[in-house]
Amino acid sequence: MMTRVACIGECMIELRQAQGGGQGGSLYSRGWGGDTLNTALYMSRLGADVDYVTALGDDALSDEMIAGWAAEGIGTKRVARLPGKLPGLYMIQTDDKGERRFFHWRDSAAARSMMDLPETDDILNSLGSYDLVYLSAITLSILTDDGRARLIAALKRARLLGTRFAFDTNFRARGWPDLAVARRVFSSAFEAADIVLASTEDLLPLYPDESNETLLAGISTPEVVLKLSEPTCILRHLGGSAEVRAEPLTKPVVDTTAAGDSFAAAYLAARLGGAEPEEAARAGHRLAGVVVSYPGAIIPRYAMPPKKAARSSTSRKASQ
Repeated sequence: MMTRVACIGECMIELRQAQGGGQGGSLYSRGWGGDTLNTALYMSRLGADVDYVTALGDDALSDEMIAGWAAEGIGTKRVARLPGKLPGLYMIQTDDKGERRFFHWRDSAAARSMMDLPETDDILNSLGSYDLVYLSAITLSILTDDGRARLIAALKRARLLGTRFAFDTNFRARGWPDLAVARRVFSSAFEAADIVLASTEDLLPLYPDESNETLLAGISTPEVVLKLSEPTCILRHLGGSAEVRAEPLTKPVVDTTAAGDSFAAAYLAARLGGAEPEEAARAGHRLAGVVVSYPGAIIPRYAMPPKKAARSSTSRKASQ
């Protein structure tokens, strides 16, 4: 049985420097992307039945997004459309090692209002119908305090119905008023989540000078993936703990955009398909290793790694 997934967050218009754009970067190509949308797309490609939960405007660019998501098999019935609003915008610059720098224009983006709409209650009540709900710290950062509280409360209700909640610690300091607020929100998410996908890159700015062991100890979630600065992750789950190292890359790194998003997609898809955490982490490393060898957040379909057969179904009915 195909598993049902809801990914909650924001998708933005993406501008990235085109090849041959010159030193000043005067030529840019336009696409779309965002951390949770990238994960939703890769999960859809890996066989999950994914709905994206967000808010967009009623403009032509938002129409293009909806059409693009539908073409990738992503459900759009949970997308609110707000008259007069626009999606956010971000620009990517990459250095000669493929490391990226982002510039955002999103303060008035439609997605910031998604927890304050007439249809919000219906969206939140629907979360209990999914096998998995996935969101990131960026999702929480664009919401108001009341909006975050509504969403976390709805996730707790959904978990009582058998839905699992996966939280990605994707941390961007500029999205938070101060670190104290971010730590408080992270703590609430950790307490509510079944799976946390974290990294030292995300957590050390919040909890400076902590060791890997201390960072893991501060996450109360039953299943945790902590990605390290080297191509290795530490797993902690009910069956124990392990380190999983990525295989060496076979192609040069071009752009690290969406490396973490694609890791999350492959990890969660594998877990939903019955894989053990170690096997799921290897799947995450494998997809991320391909994604970083292409420019932009979304790689061509032909570049996707071959799917591996799932061991067993872990849909809601199978797991209860």
